[in-house]
Amino acid sequence: MALDDDIAFFERVPILAALGKQALRVLAIGAEARRLQTGAVLFYSGELADGAYLVQQGTLLMEPGTFAEGKQYTIGAGALVNELALITEMPCPATAIAKEPTVVARLSRSLFLKTLEGYPVDARNLRDIMARRLEGSTRELAKVKAALEKNAPP
Repeated sequence: MALDDDIAFFERVPILAALGKQALRVLAIGAEARRLQTGAVLFYSGELADGAYLVQQGTLLMEPGTFAEGKQYTIGAGALVNELALITEMPCPATAIAKEPTVVARLSRSLFLKTLEGYPVDARNLRDIMARRLEGSTRELAKVKAALEKNAPP
Protein backbone atom coordinates (compact mmCIF):
# COMPACT_ATOMS: atom_id res chain seq x y z
CA MET A 1 0.00 0.00 0.00
CA ALA A 2 1.07 3.57 -0.60
CA LEU A 3 1.54 5.81 2.44
CA ASP A 4 -1.72 7.73 1.86
CA ASP A 5 -3.57 4.40 1.51
CA ASP A 6 -2.07 3.18 4.78
CA ILE A 7 -3.12 6.37 6.56
CA ALA A 8 -6.66 6.08 5.19
CA PHE A 9 -6.76 2.43 6.30
CA PHE A 10 -5.54 3.33 9.80
CA GLU A 11 -8.25 6.01 10.04
CA ARG A 12 -10.93 3.33 9.69
CA VAL A 13 -9.73 1.53 12.84
CA PRO A 14 -11.81 2.86 15.78
CA ILE A 15 -8.99 3.28 18.32
CA LEU A 16 -6.60 4.76 15.75
CA ALA A 17 -9.30 7.11 14.44
CA ALA A 18 -8.78 9.16 17.63
CA LEU A 19 -5.42 10.22 16.26
CA GLY A 20 -4.92 13.02 13.76
CA LYS A 21 -3.49 12.61 10.26
CA GLN A 22 0.02 13.61 11.28
CA ALA A 23 0.18 11.06 14.08
CA LEU A 24 -1.23 8.42 11.75
CA ARG A 25 1.41 9.34 9.19
CA VAL A 26 4.14 8.68 11.77
CA LEU A 27 2.56 5.32 12.65
CA ALA A 28 2.14 4.36 9.00
CA ILE A 29 5.77 5.18 8.23
CA GLY A 30 7.00 3.28 11.29
CA ALA A 31 4.71 0.25 10.91
CA GLU A 32 6.37 -2.99 9.92
CA ALA A 33 4.53 -4.98 7.24
CA ARG A 34 4.49 -8.73 7.76
CA ARG A 35 3.29 -11.21 5.17
CA LEU A 36 2.08 -14.56 6.47
CA GLN A 37 1.47 -17.71 4.50
CA THR A 38 -1.52 -19.93 5.29
CA GLY A 39 -0.91 -21.70 8.60
CA ALA A 40 1.86 -19.36 9.76
CA VAL A 41 1.71 -18.34 13.42
CA LEU A 42 1.90 -14.60 14.05
CA PHE A 43 2.21 -15.03 17.83
CA TYR A 44 1.47 -17.58 20.52
CA SER A 45 -0.82 -17.29 23.50
CA GLY A 46 1.11 -16.25 26.58
CA GLU A 47 3.96 -14.54 24.71
CA LEU A 48 4.70 -11.05 25.94
CA ALA A 49 3.24 -8.64 23.39
CA ASP A 50 5.33 -5.60 22.51
CA GLY A 51 2.77 -4.00 20.24
CA ALA A 52 -0.32 -4.60 18.15
CA TYR A 53 -1.08 -5.92 14.69
CA LEU A 54 -3.46 -4.36 12.21
CA VAL A 55 -4.83 -6.90 9.73
CA GLN A 56 -4.63 -5.29 6.31
CA GLN A 57 -5.46 -8.30 4.12
CA GLY A 58 -6.52 -11.87 4.84
CA THR A 59 -7.78 -13.43 8.05
CA LEU A 60 -6.37 -14.70 11.31
CA LEU A 61 -7.72 -17.58 13.37
CA MET A 62 -7.50 -16.70 17.06
CA GLU A 63 -7.18 -19.77 19.29
CA PRO A 64 -7.41 -19.37 23.05
CA GLY A 65 -4.38 -20.54 24.99
CA THR A 66 -4.16 -23.65 27.13
CA PHE A 67 -5.28 -21.82 30.25
CA ALA A 68 -7.66 -19.35 28.58
CA GLU A 69 -11.37 -19.87 28.28
CA GLY A 70 -13.20 -19.11 25.11
CA LYS A 71 -13.68 -20.30 21.60
CA GLN A 72 -11.83 -19.88 18.37
CA TYR A 73 -12.79 -16.90 16.29
CA THR A 74 -11.68 -15.35 13.04
CA ILE A 75 -10.74 -11.74 12.46
CA GLY A 76 -10.20 -9.99 9.15
CA ALA A 77 -9.08 -6.79 7.53
CA GLY A 78 -9.42 -3.73 9.74
CA ALA A 79 -9.07 -5.61 13.04
CA LEU A 80 -6.46 -4.40 15.52
CA VAL A 81 -5.08 -7.33 17.52
CA ASN A 82 -3.51 -6.83 20.97
CA GLU A 83 -4.45 -3.15 21.06
CA LEU A 84 -3.81 -2.83 24.82
CA ALA A 85 -0.22 -3.90 24.18
CA LEU A 86 0.24 -0.52 22.53
CA ILE A 87 0.21 1.10 25.96
CA THR A 88 1.13 -1.60 28.47
CA GLU A 89 2.99 -4.88 28.84
CA MET A 90 0.66 -7.83 28.56
CA PRO A 91 0.68 -11.43 27.37
CA CYS A 92 -1.01 -12.33 24.10
CA PRO A 93 -4.44 -13.73 25.03
CA ALA A 94 -4.58 -16.13 22.09
CA THR A 95 -2.50 -17.73 19.35
CA ALA A 96 -2.94 -16.01 15.97
CA ILE A 97 -2.70 -18.23 12.88
CA ALA A 98 -3.08 -17.08 9.27
CA LYS A 99 -6.11 -18.80 7.70
CA GLU A 100 -5.00 -17.65 4.26
CA PRO A 101 -2.21 -15.46 2.94
CA THR A 102 -2.41 -12.49 5.29
CA VAL A 103 -0.73 -9.09 5.59
CA VAL A 104 -0.51 -7.31 8.93
CA ALA A 105 1.07 -4.02 9.98
CA ARG A 106 2.96 -4.34 13.27
CA LEU A 107 2.75 -1.25 15.47
CA SER A 108 5.34 -1.38 18.23
CA ARG A 109 4.55 -0.03 21.68
CA SER A 110 7.64 2.19 21.62
CA LEU A 111 6.61 3.80 18.31
CA PHE A 112 3.04 4.27 19.51
CA LEU A 113 4.05 5.87 22.82
CA LYS A 114 6.60 8.18 21.14
CA THR A 115 3.92 9.22 18.67
CA LEU A 116 1.55 10.08 21.52
CA GLU A 117 4.30 12.13 23.19
CA GLY A 118 4.66 14.14 19.99
CA TYR A 119 0.91 14.69 19.59
CA PRO A 120 -0.50 15.41 23.08
CA VAL A 121 -3.95 16.46 21.83
CA ASP A 122 -4.29 13.11 20.08
CA ALA A 123 -3.10 11.38 23.25
CA ARG A 124 -5.85 13.10 25.25
CA ASN A 125 -8.46 12.07 22.66
CA LEU A 126 -7.28 8.48 22.91
CA ARG A 127 -7.31 8.63 26.72
CA ASP A 128 -10.91 9.87 26.66
CA ILE A 129 -12.03 7.08 24.33
CA MET A 130 -10.33 4.46 26.49
CA ALA A 131 -11.88 5.93 29.64
CA ARG A 132 -15.36 5.71 28.09
CA ARG A 133 -14.71 2.11 27.09
CA LEU A 134 -13.55 1.27 30.61
CA GLU A 135 -16.63 2.92 32.11
CA GLY A 136 -18.85 0.86 29.79
CA SER A 137 -17.02 -2.35 30.71
CA THR A 138 -17.34 -1.52 34.40
CA ARG A 139 -21.11 -1.02 34.01
CA GLU A 140 -21.44 -4.35 32.18
CA LEU A 141 -19.44 -6.14 34.87
CA ALA A 142 -21.65 -4.61 37.56
CA LYS A 143 -24.72 -6.00 35.75
CA VAL A 144 -23.16 -9.46 35.57
CA LYS A 145 -22.19 -9.29 39.24
CA ALA A 146 -25.75 -8.29 40.21
CA ALA A 147 -27.24 -11.13 38.15
CA LEU A 148 -24.86 -13.66 39.71
CA GLU A 149 -25.58 -12.43 43.22
CA LYS A 150 -29.33 -12.56 42.55
CA ASN A 151 -29.09 -16.19 41.40
CA ALA A 152 -26.56 -17.33 44.02
CA PRO A 153 -27.80 -19.87 46.58
CA PRO A 154 -28.33 -18.42 50.07
